Amino acid sequence: MTDTQAPPVRTPESNDEALLRVEDLRVHFPTGDGLVKSVDGLSFSLRRGEILGIVGESGSGKSVTSQAILGLHKGSKARVSGSIWFEGTDLVAASEHEMRAFRGDQMAMIFQDPLSAMHPFFKIGDQIAEAYLVHNKVSKRDARQRTIEMLQKVGIPNAAGRYDDYPHQLSGGMRQRAMIAMALICRPKLLIADEPTTALDVTVQAQILELIKDLRDELDSAVILITHDLGVVAETCDQVVVMYGGQAVEQGSVAELFAQPEMPYTWGLLASMPRMDRVRSTRLMPIPGSPPSLINVPNGCVFNPRCRFSDRVPGRKCFTEHPELSPTTGSASPLAVHEVRCHIPAEERQQILLTEIRPTL
Repeated sequence: MTDTQAPPVRTPESNDEALLRVEDLRVHFPTGDGLVKSVDGLSFSLRRGEILGIVGESGSGKSVTSQAILGLHKGSKARVSGSIWFEGTDLVAASEHEMRAFRGDQMAMIFQDPLSAMHPFFKIGDQIAEAYLVHNKVSKRDARQRTIEMLQKVGIPNAAGRYDDYPHQLSGGMRQRAMIAMALICRPKLLIADEPTTALDVTVQAQILELIKDLRDELDSAVILITHDLGVVAETCDQVVVMYGGQAVEQGSVAELFAQPEMPYTWGLLASMPRMDRVRSTRLMPIPGSPPSLINVPNGCVFNPRCRFSDRVPGRKCFTEHPELSPTTGSASPLAVHEVRCHIPAEERQQILLTEIRPTL
C-alpha cells in the first residue's frame, strides 16, 4: 500500500477494550534458500495498563513480531499478513506515512542495545528532543525542557548536564534509561521493550524493570516485554506468550502459566531456569537439540524433534498433524484464557506435570 492509497479500514474496538489485537499474524521472508516463516499464525490481545511478556529462544519470532507491530517491515521484501488492530486501525494495512505518525507518538520501542540504537555523533538530549519535536508543535527551547524533565523522571542524575553528553559517555544502565526517556517522551499508549536488560548487571536490571512498571502505572500504557528470561516475566508481566518456531505454543496469565504449565516446551524452559527462592535438589535440565529451521519447519507439532513426551501420543500424531492452540480445561480466568498447542491429552499432561516435571523445578 502506498501513501496515496485509501486509508486502512477502521472498526470499533472489541468488547474486551483491547488496545492491541494481533490476529493470525504471519511474517515470511523469501530467500534464495526458501521461505523463512519467522512468524506463522500468531494471535494475542493487550489492554491498557497490562504488561505482556513474549518469551522463547533466539529465533522464535519475538523481535520480528514487535517489528511487525511497529510497521518496520514495510518497504522490505517481507510478506506480512493477518491483522494488527491498534485502537481500531489495522496497522498491517496502514501506509508507511501513517505508521510514521504512530511510531514515537502512539507507540514506541526500547531497543536491546542502546549504544547501537542511538546515533554516536549526536548528543543524547538532542536525539530525545527530536523525537518530541517530530510529533509536537513546540519550540526547541520547550523540547529541551521537556527532555530534561524526562531524563530526571527516568532517574538520570544531573539531567541538564547530561543533555549534552554523547552516548559513549554514559554507562550501560544510563544509556538504557536515556532510551526509555526517548521512547516515553510523547507518552505513548503502547511501549515495546525488546530485551531491555540484556548485558546489564542484576541490580541495574531490577531498576530498569521497576522503572518500566512505574511509568506504565503513571501513563496507563500497555507494555510488550520481549525476553528469554522467565524470571523477569514472573516478576513483571501480567500475561505471557510462549513462542517456538514462529508460533505461540502456550499463552495465558502469568499466574496460571507458572502454576499450571501445559506445554512440554514450557516445561523445558522452566526446568532450565535457576531458582533463587529455594535450594534445588536436581541439576538444571537443558532442552535437548536446537530450535528448528524456519525454512524447513517440522511436520506436525513444531516441537516434536525435541519433545521427550511425543511417544505418549498414539499414532505418531505429533509428527503428522499440526496441533491447534486450544483452551486448557483448567483455565480459570475468562479474560485471559490459558491456551496450549499440544497433542498430549489433558489428563496425561497433568500426570506428567505432577510426577515428572514438578520434582525437577
